[in-house]
Order: sequence, then structure tokens, then C-alpha cells
Amino acid sequence: MEITKISTRKIYEEVADQMKNMIVGGALQPGQKLPSTKELSEKFQVGRSTVREALSALKAMGLVEIRQGEGSYVRQIEPGDLELPGFQSLLMNRETVIELLEARKALEISNAALAAEKRTDEDVEAFERILQRMEAHLGDEEEGERSDIEFHLTLARAAHNSIMLRLIDSISSQMQTAIRETRRLQMYASKPVSARLWEEHKAIFEAVRLQDVSGAQEAMRSHLLHVEQMLIKFLKK
Repeated sequence: MEITKISTRKIYEEVADQMKNMIVGGALQPGQKLPSTKELSEKFQVGRSTVREALSALKAMGLVEIRQGEGSYVRQIEPGDLELPGFQSLLMNRETVIELLEARKALEISNAALAAEKRTDEDVEAFERILQRMEAHLGDEEEGERSDIEFHLTLARAAHNSIMLRLIDSISSQMQTAIRETRRLQMYASKPVSARLWEEHKAIFEAVRLQDVSGAQEAMRSHLLHVEQMLIKFLKK
């Protein structure tokens, strides 16, 4: 891997662009596992958080698959993938972020209903593990973010609908990039805020556990409204 030292302002975009060129140019092949976050950080001479942001951007473009506990892998590029506009540039448009929030709300509320209908005992156990970890790390920004993402993807899997899972995964990646673009609002760095978010996730889980379809929808709607209010407040500044 030939890598150029990064020195521009939006560093993660430069890292993402270099890695995208490697994927498109064939230097990184489909199915190939990428170096660890630590190794990429050293090669690019940037912080690990910058590398994580770059990988999230590549995932949003459909070029990289991030497997929990395994690492990141180059995806097979599908026709049309490279015709999509760069998501980072869209994030600078406030209206686009609002549209993304609307799309996420529609998908996640519908998905919560499906999960309440179709969840299994194994799904319930997975939720309990995530919520225990989330509660044990209140105020930990990195772990809070990781658990949040895992909760929503577990909810998508609990719906047992492969199309919904792919849609939620795509929206989740793009939402993650959008919030990082606004410096994540330090949502999980604040213990009171992270505690409230934990309570909201727990309310969603309880409704799903009880197979309360309308309750799951309302709990998800309330949670997303809270996140949306924080994000919109920042965008108005």
C-alpha cells in the first residue's frame, strides 16, 4: 500500500479518498481484509478516530464491510456504486441531513414493529447483553457509540427480514457518518445524556420483548425524536 501523509483539514475524507482509490484501482481486492485500525493509523500518520471515520464513510459508500469483532473487508463493487454522489459532500447540506433523519425514522419505526412480531428468545438475549454493556459504560463515548449501532442492527436482525436489514444497515452507516460530521454532539460523552439514551433503548427492548407492536413503534419514535432534536439544534448553529 502506497500511502501519502495526510495534512489537510478534513483528514478522514482524505484517508477515505485514498482508500477508495485503492479499491477502485484494484490495489485492494474484494474480500481482502484491511489492516487494523491501529496499523492504518500508523500508516496514514493520523489518529485512530480519524481512521474509524474514514472506514464509516467507505461503508456508507458501499465499498467496505465492517464485521463486528473481525475487522473491515473490501466489498465487491456493484454496478452503480461509483455513480453515487460522495456522501460526505451531501452531509454539508442541512436539508439532506433532515431527509436522512426522516428516512431513518420511517424505516426504524416499521422495523421495530416487525421485530416485536418476530423476535426470538435468542434475539432477546442479544438485546440484554447489549443493554448491560451500554449501562456499564455510561459516559464512555466510544463504547456508547458502538453499543448504539449494535443495538439498532440487532433490532434489524430481530425483524428477520433480509431486505429490511440491508436498508437499516445502510441508513445506520450514513447516519453514523452524519453525526460524526457534526462532531457527534458528544452525545455519549455526557453521562446524563447517555443514561437517557440507555433508558430509551431499554424501553424499545421491553416493548419488543413483550411483543407489543404499538409500544415498540412509540418507543422508537420517541427515541429518534430525541436524537433528531439534538442534531437539528446543532445544525441551526
